[in-house]
Amino acid sequence: MATEITAPMAGKIIEVKVKVGDSVQEDDELFTLEAMKMEMPIVAPAAGTVKEIKVEAGDAVEGDQVLAILE
Repeated sequence: MATEITAPMAGKIIEVKVKVGDSVQEDDELFTLEAMKMEMPIVAPAAGTVKEIKVEAGDAVEGDQVLAILE
């Protein structure tokens, strides 16, 4: 079952820490989001494999935008 990783709020992706095919564990950091002059880690909600990454470093994102899909 696929799990969508979404942005908690609008901001800018400053780092992508995974690539397609990577295995991740629950709470592994996937992205770093800069919002309101703070850096916020975006972590995996569950263990899985990164199936798709929909953003790259430097991208502006909206709240609830899908950043990646875990399988």
